[in-house]
Amino acid sequence: MAEHRTERGNWNSRLGFVLAAAGSAVGLGNIWGFPTQVADNGGASFILIYLICCLVVGLPVMIAEFTIGRHTRRNPVGAFKKLGSGWFPPLIGLWGVMCGVMILSFYLVVAGWTFGYVFEEIFYFAGLTAASEWVADLGNGFKNALFAVLFMAATIAIITGGVSNGIERATKTMMPILIVVLVIMIIYVFTLQGSMDGLRLYLLPDFTAINTNLVFSALGQAFFSLSLGMGALLTYGSYLKKNQNIVESAVYVTLADVGIAFLAGLLIIPAMFVAQYSGITIMGEDGRLFASTTLVFDVLPNLFKSMGGAFGLLFGTSFFILLSMAALTSTISLLEVPVSYIIDEHKVPRKKAAIGVGGVVMIFAIIVALNISLIDVLVTIFNNVGLPLGGLMLCVFLAWFWKSENAMDEIRHGYDNMDQGLFPKIWPFFVTYICPLLIAVVLGTTLYNLLS
Repeated sequence: MAEHRTERGNWNSRLGFVLAAAGSAVGLGNIWGFPTQVADNGGASFILIYLICCLVVGLPVMIAEFTIGRHTRRNPVGAFKKLGSGWFPPLIGLWGVMCGVMILSFYLVVAGWTFGYVFEEIFYFAGLTAASEWVADLGNGFKNALFAVLFMAATIAIITGGVSNGIERATKTMMPILIVVLVIMIIYVFTLQGSMDGLRLYLLPDFTAINTNLVFSALGQAFFSLSLGMGALLTYGSYLKKNQNIVESAVYVTLADVGIAFLAGLLIIPAMFVAQYSGITIMGEDGRLFASTTLVFDVLPNLFKSMGGAFGLLFGTSFFILLSMAALTSTISLLEVPVSYIIDEHKVPRKKAAIGVGGVVMIFAIIVALNISLIDVLVTIFNNVGLPLGGLMLCVFLAWFWKSENAMDEIRHGYDNMDQGLFPKIWPFFVTYICPLLIAVVLGTTLYNLLS
């Protein structure tokens, strides 16, 4: 058993854990999905509702995932199996593992696009037009598969390094770089004509835009952007030491995720209006900003090209390297979920588990790369429906099967004087009633819209 525990590993520091968990949460959705949602839903009013949703729903569920993970020191399947009997507990874990695998299979393709566009920018500014157009063709199945495989190879290489030497070391390097690059690019964009129009749209609230659709969009974005419901944070929590404060760590992760999403908006929305000032179309016939995929892979590259010269090359390559790093921090956590399952339940060494699981997921990714219409199907099933369903089952299990008082006993480790504050009175109520209710409403609304 001692050898098996060593195989799983631990985080070396709280900072390493926070950055790794924040990296899991910070992905492509934060960099380009969130800014578009903000612009389409009343600017700063959406940011306000999103922040409330992160604190009211996201944070309590994140604490629940960390708590179950640390208490059991197992993967999602093993964790729920250890805490409960019957068919329901392991089903929750299996659903999380399945969602992680299927989301990773299409996420790799989109991540490959971002990495490919680093070369697209280089080829364009080097005058290699044919090569630039080849990389920019998102319908090119062979090219999609090639970059998805390269991205998975990088992910596997980090996972095989283990928790502290692989995941923690990589995210402790990438996350600070990501933030620094974001800030530098924001400062530069603010010097360009048209940026202040975007800044006003982004920061000035339009409270008349707040309605039920906006709230549901903000809640859905909060749930997805925090990587909840698919076992990634539960798995990361299983590597936590007993003396680490779960609540404090969860707060830091939530703030980091919200902060980077906010910074991404400060970059993307003003940059779009800079592009509009340069004559690039950024809105559709309905007067709304282009969808996020079009935004990243069409509008912004055109902006970089319009800059020309060294600035265009530097800005373009920096932006897509930034996106690639954000994507890599997420693919690491997505692959770690099934890898931890194989390590725990089947006693397979980490390196073999990472290569084996990564190889299987790579096959799925190649299938998606050759038929990108599958992305919308997988997003609908495993992202829009799967994640809220996983979060709902987790809350129900913790509150009604394992019981919140048992979870509180685990949270006390590392949280000195917990019982003297408001947390013991607030968190159990939220995770038992408020969170499941709101998640169920989002899930029900999503299913209704799909079926109607």
